[in-house]
Amino acid sequence: MSLHATAGLAKISHALASLVLGGIAIGSNFLSPAASAQGANWAITKTQWSATDEKNYGEFVRALGETNCNTVDSCLKSAANPYRASDSPGVRFWSDCAKFPYALRAYFAWKNGLPFSYVSAVATADGAGANLRYSPRGNKVVSRRDVIQTGAPLPGIATLNQMLNTVNSAMFRFDPDLESPGVPDFYAVKVDRESLRPGSLLYDPNGHVAVVYKIEADGRVRFMDAHPDNSVTRGTYGKKFARANPGMGAGFKNWRPMQLVGAQRNASGHYIGGRVVMARHAELADFSTEQFYGTTRSRDGRWSKGTFEVQGQVVDYYDFVRARMAVGELRYKPVDELRNMMTALCDDLKDRVLAVQAAIDNRLHEKAQPSRLPDNIYGTHGEWESYSTPSRDARLKTSFKELRDRTEEFVSLYRQQSPRVEYQGGNLVADLLAAYDQTATACQFEYVKSDGGRVALNFNDAVERLFAMSFDPYHCVENRWGASQPGELSSCRDGEVKRAWYAAEQRLRNQLDRTYDARMNFDLRELQARAPGSGVDRAPDVDVRAYLKSN
Repeated sequence: MSLHATAGLAKISHALASLVLGGIAIGSNFLSPAASAQGANWAITKTQWSATDEKNYGEFVRALGETNCNTVDSCLKSAANPYRASDSPGVRFWSDCAKFPYALRAYFAWKNGLPFSYVSAVATADGAGANLRYSPRGNKVVSRRDVIQTGAPLPGIATLNQMLNTVNSAMFRFDPDLESPGVPDFYAVKVDRESLRPGSLLYDPNGHVAVVYKIEADGRVRFMDAHPDNSVTRGTYGKKFARANPGMGAGFKNWRPMQLVGAQRNASGHYIGGRVVMARHAELADFSTEQFYGTTRSRDGRWSKGTFEVQGQVVDYYDFVRARMAVGELRYKPVDELRNMMTALCDDLKDRVLAVQAAIDNRLHEKAQPSRLPDNIYGTHGEWESYSTPSRDARLKTSFKELRDRTEEFVSLYRQQSPRVEYQGGNLVADLLAAYDQTATACQFEYVKSDGGRVALNFNDAVERLFAMSFDPYHCVENRWGASQPGELSSCRDGEVKRAWYAAEQRLRNQLDRTYDARMNFDLRELQARAPGSGVDRAPDVDVRAYLKSN
């Protein structure tokens, strides 16, 4: 059943989707007169997205991604947004990770007179009562809402609000082959430079969504993502985006083409009425399930047994993506790879400074420690969802582990004289160590202590503290940053109970896996007793420098 948006959306909450952008202007040829005339209302002046619309949308996303905006609101109000002057003064845009792609796409559609439609309700595919955002077998479409005119143009902000109050990460969790009882908003896309582009999406089955804004010549896929605190960050695709069974719908997606049919054009050139029809897989030239099942499928049909080949050689899935997205034949330059990965991690650490400070600014650390953890620390709601960092920290730790593993892999490939590695120097390990030390020293950030003093940290400090950094928003900022020295810890005002919680949560901090379907509402005694599901005893090795020194 399709629910049609009308002009009667007038009063919906003021919590809007905020998009962050900063300072790169887009040429005036990108902003057409028709688009600039849209103003505060959403008038439907086209029946479908043309190839030019899709190209312009990609440029819109790319421009936002290449700025330094760090909130959804600042992105949409930056000079990179050619439509910003048409927005009402005082409007504030807000979004979390799952709403962010919808906010960008719908905002662009609004400003360009394009039709839009989105899934408004889902249910678990198997009928089980699981959390829809983390359903183990994925979801199915229950209903869809079309953004169409039935009379006067739609109020743009109210229409956006209605959508953003509806969508969540459950709208991304579909088997790639699903087309019944309704088709999802996205489809699994072929992994190549023709199909994967700025504006494409990345879905992590652990409940996180990102928007691709750039693909480098060496195959690195750059993305931007929003968070529950309305912040916007940027990163590079890697193992922090997990693979999972196809039913969970993880991986790369594109927006599904749509067409408004049965509408009548009025004297103002607006299309009135009709319904939106979503493209089916048979109509999509770049629809592919290869990223789930491999370039060569397993004979027994198991997705996890499929293999990925590049030029006749079986490679890891993430290497497959990198090779497919590179211009020409991909050859790894280990020293450059190390620097790039460390720089990206440094950016993640600086983003974490802002996330932790948001909890401090909202005085979460001054509140009493709850008697139990949430039902699941990775997927919840309220204060914990907005101000804790277990998911963010797990992705960060996974990236540090990936840096360690990749460094060892590059050294091994070089010693095997693999053609996949390009290095012209005389001592790869020594050059990697020199690049590591230089980049680690250049990575500087700081946090503000409870007494107002400042603590300067660098990359090596982060490696040492990584598994001591508390994800718990009720802890003092010193423990949030894994302080261990008495001088640094002396300003922490946490009492005996919070200190006990910090110690008891160590095993949860040690684990990289995010288990969204597990019960985790442990009390302090259960954590201290190492209850099943409460973490692991030992953290993985992430010390790149120690590895290089020993080789």
